[in-house]
Amino acid sequence: MNKTDLHKKLYSLQDLKYRDMQIRIIPTVDPKSIIGVRTPELRAIAKEMLKEGDYSDFLKALPHGYFEENQLHAFIISGIKDMDVCMKELEIFLPYVDNWATCDQMSPKVFKKHREELLHHIEKWIRSDKTYTVRFSVGMLMEHFLDEDFDPVYPDMVAALRSEEYYINMMIAWYFATALAKQYESIIPYIEKRKLDQWTHNKAIQKSVESYRITDEQKKYLKTLKTK
Repeated sequence: MNKTDLHKKLYSLQDLKYRDMQIRIIPTVDPKSIIGVRTPELRAIAKEMLKEGDYSDFLKALPHGYFEENQLHAFIISGIKDMDVCMKELEIFLPYVDNWATCDQMSPKVFKKHREELLHHIEKWIRSDKTYTVRFSVGMLMEHFLDEDFDPVYPDMVAALRSEEYYINMMIAWYFATALAKQYESIIPYIEKRKLDQWTHNKAIQKSVESYRITDEQKKYLKTLKTK
């Protein structure tokens, strides 16, 4: 599918009310670049491009002009089955990611079988000066290393982060809220000892208290740990 045909396809799926909502919730993206195509439609296009193997030229055409193209790019990378190819394309694309939606919805399925290799990349990404590369690294730690592969070294990595960027700090808070739900006994000391900056500390508690995966007793205790 060439660029002209792709753009026609995207505009044929435009939902103006959905576009207006996206403009409100994704403030880092130029509103003029948002067409307003719903995620299931974009995933279907990406799946079709992957099936036909018709995506190489598209992936090379960076930077993209439309938000939806970045979404398609993320979904295509997420569906690439070869780890080496997936990682190569991801490394190229990450510096172009400019919003939380593209960052958070990019989740390569192949990573589940290559966690050790993924970890080496996470250790590099988390030191990046790119907001969404750092956010992506924390998201991958949250998705892949809070269950059977959990190790205290991972929350140590996240707790050590210090940033003025809202979208990094929000992901750190999300990470610790999720970690509390999955590894409470190992994670609660990070909150008790206030190892996060004040805003992120309180936001992590807030998100935990809002979670159905945290017990009422745990929520009551967490509320006592808020700082002013």
